[in-house]
Amino acid sequence: MVGCSVAAVLARFPGARVQLVDADPARAVTAAALGVEFAAPEGAAGDRDLVIHASATSAGLARSLELLAPEGTVVELSWYGDRTVTVPLGEHFHSRRLTVRSSQVGTVSPAVKGRRTYADRLALALELLADPAFDALLTGESTFDELPALLPKLAGGELPALCHLVRYDTDPAPAPADPANPSTGAGGAPTDTAPGG
Repeated sequence: MVGCSVAAVLARFPGARVQLVDADPARAVTAAALGVEFAAPEGAAGDRDLVIHASATSAGLARSLELLAPEGTVVELSWYGDRTVTVPLGEHFHSRRLTVRSSQVGTVSPAVKGRRTYADRLALALELLADPAFDALLTGESTFDELPALLPKLAGGELPALCHLVRYDTDPAPAPADPANPSTGAGGAPTDTAPGG
């Protein structure tokens, strides 16, 4: 989901050539919904100045380095936990002067943290997410009460999902307002109306 989201945002920049690269051919549908070109790793375009990597695999990181132009940069968004990762720092890594730069998805770099407040960053993120194209990332939905049975399937890959939506309400949608009683709102609940409003 992180890689798809980044691709969708970067594709908005004028002149940017963005390609979503994924080993899962079904991800092509998501890429199309986001307005981004799709490629399998072996067919990905090379000679890139910047590659954003988010697969959390050694193979994905190695392929990201292969796709770089001389003096290009891979920004690593993956979280590997306590796993050991093999990174090919031989071959052409030094002669092509490649860079691997880490980025923690959940925090902002101290060097740029002061440029925008937390509220500013949140407002911008919500503004970007208002684009209906991002709905393509919502690939499952359940209630909060269903999570104990569902989480093991999601975590184990038995039930694949890019972004699983959790609903905290277990009640069906509220009933429409009662037209016979204008002082009630949805579900027949009383409402306050200001004079003249």
